Amino acid sequence: MTASRSFSLSDDLALAQKLADIADAISQDRYQALDLVIETKPDASPVTDADKAVEKALRDELAKARPEDLVAGEEFGVPDLTTGAHYWVIDPIDGTKNFLRGVPTWATLIALVNPDGVVIAGVVSAPALNRRWSAAEGLGAYLAFTSGSVLNLEQICVSKVSKLSDSSIAYSDLVGWGDRRQKFIDLQEKVWRTRGYGDFWSHMLVAEGAVDLAVEPSLSLWDMAALDIIVREAGGKFTSITGVDGSHGKSAISSNGLIHADFIKAIG
Repeated sequence: MTASRSFSLSDDLALAQKLADIADAISQDRYQALDLVIETKPDASPVTDADKAVEKALRDELAKARPEDLVAGEEFGVPDLTTGAHYWVIDPIDGTKNFLRGVPTWATLIALVNPDGVVIAGVVSAPALNRRWSAAEGLGAYLAFTSGSVLNLEQICVSKVSKLSDSSIAYSDLVGWGDRRQKFIDLQEKVWRTRGYGDFWSHMLVAEGAVDLAVEPSLSLWDMAALDIIVREAGGKFTSITGVDGSHGKSAISSNGLIHADFIKAIG
């Protein structure tokens, strides 16, 4: 049962936007910095001082703005999320490998999840690309981007491609596919186009209607929560690779909804 609270979804989204502003200021300052500190986590993935600084700053802000809410983040852990509280999910820098190599495809992912486990607001901010996507339940999905000195804001929606054979599919790489790997490789010769855009970027292209489906076979909650609400509010569908709705399934397929079932069937 969803707990009642005094904040509106507009309030939630405004706070998420403020958090994204804080994150952008820190991450842009550290992007391509010569003294960037890089460490290796126990799972062999890299983490930079920027990842840690962004998450700490967002946790500090949430402690002031929403002390009753919980916070789950990639770098500083996940509390018990079954207590009936709303909780924020933070990926301070999605695409850390890109970030540390100077590739501009990285972003901060911020989402608010209700006690039922449903994402109700989210922001994906990619300052090196001059783009920010946002959405809240029932309020639509939007892309803000700069062109020269002009800030543009437009509502976005998914494509209407209805045949898998006509579709453009995005993914990250071929790691983590297990026994579905060969089926996915075979499928690439049967669809119109495939590209390895990777990470958040693939799913935001789905929300914009530029790509028809994006898939990643192994992800964590913080990789997906913000993407989930934005894709859904753009009119699309977001599930695990086995078809379970939402961002708790440890894998992700986002699509325009029209080719979703056919893709899941094709990869077994």
